[in-house]
Amino acid sequence: MRGVAKANLPVRTCAHCGRPFTWRKKWARDWEQVKYCSEACKRAKRPSA
Repeated sequence: MRGVAKANLPVRTCAHCGRPFTWRKKWARDWEQVKYCSEACKRAKRPSA
């Protein structure tokens, strides 16, 4: 088996919607800066409260 099992991937909480999202390969270089789960949440940029 190659790589990491999906169950063992890092998880973050979206700064806008509060939903958990997991690491994606396209975020590998800048995972430390990823704050939003999607482009829609990134565009909104306001925490829903």
